[in-house]
Amino acid sequence: MRKQIINTPHAPAPIGPYNQAIQAGDWVFVSGQIAIDAATGNLILDNIPAETTQVMENLKAILTEANIGFANVVKTTIFLSDMALFTEVNEVYGNYFTGDYPARETVAVKGLPKGVNVEISMVAIGAK
Repeated sequence: MRKQIINTPHAPAPIGPYNQAIQAGDWVFVSGQIAIDAATGNLILDNIPAETTQVMENLKAILTEANIGFANVVKTTIFLSDMALFTEVNEVYGNYFTGDYPARETVAVKGLPKGVNVEISMVAIGAK
């Protein structure tokens, strides 16, 4: 099985020893993304909808680099700093899909990188 590293300057550079995504065969595994604006390096923490939008835009940039889109996503994991944020995050998240939603779990965790409130990772089927 062929393994290909996927990185784009349109999403934030990894903040640790990992890549933005890896394609292994037909599968694309996208590392968890937080609300860092790739153009400025700034965290977008103004409010939960803005933070979630930045996370989703980072994921979109990585999927685009892999020549796929949200329709290819089969599984997501959403990490929240507080489950009370679920409704606001869910509303923004849902706008990026067209009704053919992936499988998903959402969990609240004690802490996330750089003190953010939202982190999302994805698994997708790659382009043939």
